[in-house]
Amino acid sequence: MLVLFFAICMIIISIITIKKSQNTCDELSLMLNQLLEGKEVSYPDTKDTRVSKISYQVKKVKDMIEIEVEQSKSEKEAIKSLISNMSHQLKTPLSNITIYCELLENMNLPTSKKVEFLQKMKNQTFKIDWLLESLFKMTKLEDGVIRFETEELMIKDTIVQSISTVFNKAESKNIKINLETFSDIKLFHNKKWTIEAIVNVLENAIKYSPSDSIITISVEKMELYTKIIIKDEGIGIDSKELNNIFKRFYRSKNVENQNGTGIGLYLTRLILEKENGNIIVESKLGRGSCFSIFLQNCKSLN
Repeated sequence: MLVLFFAICMIIISIITIKKSQNTCDELSLMLNQLLEGKEVSYPDTKDTRVSKISYQVKKVKDMIEIEVEQSKSEKEAIKSLISNMSHQLKTPLSNITIYCELLENMNLPTSKKVEFLQKMKNQTFKIDWLLESLFKMTKLEDGVIRFETEELMIKDTIVQSISTVFNKAESKNIKINLETFSDIKLFHNKKWTIEAIVNVLENAIKYSPSDSIITISVEKMELYTKIIIKDEGIGIDSKELNNIFKRFYRSKNVENQNGTGIGLYLTRLILEKENGNIIVESKLGRGSCFSIFLQNCKSLN
């Protein structure tokens, strides 16, 4: 009799265990199906350690999939935005070239006008070339394709070469660039790219400064970094826009009607970040702007 009772108990326990295992399998199957179908996953409330572990792993996989999906969406939006902006930037010079070509088709056009229109066409092709080159640099820097090496170099020659690059543009507006006296110092930087970064800031200052004004460059050594300060007497920037001017393709509202691409300052920021440096700006509308470029000191050598 006792043996029979024990056998019945074992059968009941087996049935319960099988039923429980079946329920567990059903719960796990439901979780996996929901995961594969992209639906909200229902995680079972259970004390079963095995089920809990599997539920945790399913949740991790789900979170990873969601992150990948969001990244993919962001990348697609970034590419879409880049293509849109590139098209917009190229549209104006290409339209201008088309207009000049149509004007040049006029057989009765005076020679002086032909020369004038040909020069304007040439200027537009230079603009397209510069724009494409800037876009190329920008995308290569963003993707980390360009090999970027910094060296321990004196900064004065880098600044002087930057000034020389923009000298003609400044002279055409009778703008004077003053480099204040300072003791030369070795800083970690890539000379070629740092010149480009400084030139972008200087060109920006020249472009938005009135004729007969002054741009002042000073250098201030700090404990870990050295600050290159570029101060102009230009139109200034609205305080609401200061956080945006280093963004790709961003242009301040008060200069939207002027020629520009919104690439220069963004490129400068990218370059300085590659050098473990930084750039900030202080400005007020109608009172000029002050850009501060930070580069790392070579502690052991200065």
